[in-house]
Amino acid sequence: MSTMDLRQALAGLLTLSMFIMLGNMIKKDHFDSMYDVNIEAAPASQNASEAVIDQSLATVSHVSKKSLMENGKGLKPCRNPLSLEEAHQSKGFITFSLTNGPEYHISQIADAVVVARILGATLVLPDIRSSKLGYSMSLGDIYDVQKIINRLDGLVGVTKTLPVTNGNPPIVKVPNRVSQDYIVRIVKPIYKAKGIVKIESYFSSVNPTIAGNKKNLDSFACQAMFGILQLQAEMLEVVDSMIQKLQSWSQNSNGKFIAVDLRTEMVGRECHKKDVSGRKLCYQPHEIGEFLKKIGFSPETTVVYVTQTKWNSDLDALKDIFPKTYTKETVMAEDKKGKFLRSKSSEFEKVIDFYICSKSEVFVPSIPGLFYANVAGMRILSGKNQILVPAEIAGPSASASDYISSYESQKNHFAYACFC
Repeated sequence: MSTMDLRQALAGLLTLSMFIMLGNMIKKDHFDSMYDVNIEAAPASQNASEAVIDQSLATVSHVSKKSLMENGKGLKPCRNPLSLEEAHQSKGFITFSLTNGPEYHISQIADAVVVARILGATLVLPDIRSSKLGYSMSLGDIYDVQKIINRLDGLVGVTKTLPVTNGNPPIVKVPNRVSQDYIVRIVKPIYKAKGIVKIESYFSSVNPTIAGNKKNLDSFACQAMFGILQLQAEMLEVVDSMIQKLQSWSQNSNGKFIAVDLRTEMVGRECHKKDVSGRKLCYQPHEIGEFLKKIGFSPETTVVYVTQTKWNSDLDALKDIFPKTYTKETVMAEDKKGKFLRSKSSEFEKVIDFYICSKSEVFVPSIPGLFYANVAGMRILSGKNQILVPAEIAGPSASASDYISSYESQKNHFAYACFC
């Protein structure tokens, strides 16, 4: 072969490689962009940047074993919020309920705290409304009430019980991450007239943009969102014991413990859909398995936890690739299943999934949504930076570091509004 032929062959190979790389980047960025809660957060300091960056996952199957808490360094609040005395206090109350699972709970309590703060109202601690019609739980069934009260101290006034009123309080719907202007224009007149308002957050999008002139409010909302809700003792014990079991299994095989948000009923509804340009909106079990294998996770050593509660035959394709794939039915202690897996509500199951995904060594979402966004926020705060967004990989292998979530790689998550 002539020198010219060699040069042409090499040029062709490099061009093909560039197109493959570009294709993977486009697919990954598209899928990830649907997850992003994009804000103009305060820029992170140099120290903050150093605290969050974790080692490359390029050779993830050969990464040395690390405990869950050694995934990276966690973040701390950038600044303290205004003291309670600096906010005008009125005699009214703001009430609300937590609904739809923990990924919504942390956003709902943030909205309620912001509304109460701006109106100078006392916040009434919420109940928890199940997705099952007519079924509710007390806040203490899932969360540590005293810790919530302690963490709200200095942010807003708090009471455990709803005051006696004539009839039900008026309900006002507020957009998630509500603005001060909306509160003053829409909520305040009703609050002044009635002295009590029940707010309900609605989620029109998982990627709202926040103007830069709202940084102070963003910081306050961010601290309310990620710093208040803590699990009660028994709930925490169940979650921690499951995490320890999964971690032990992965360490015994010298592998990694990955949590995958993969619920077959949701995937079944969404995975036949594509966007206007024909690109994927979510990933099936076999596609997740192929993705993990191609970026370097060993099928023989990797332990995979999926958020599906009970085993479904649709998961067989993933288990065929990664034999050590489990659901909470397998991992949970037998004496806890009656209360937490066979209750009238699925709230316990949702909480378990949310916190296992928040604390696993690696997290992989299969579908866009608020679950991904708020799990990512929890992980960023605790330094668990190994968040991998799936994509279709054309070649036989790829670097895992190319699929790190933009929440982490670009530092564009809402959590960076108040944590550094």
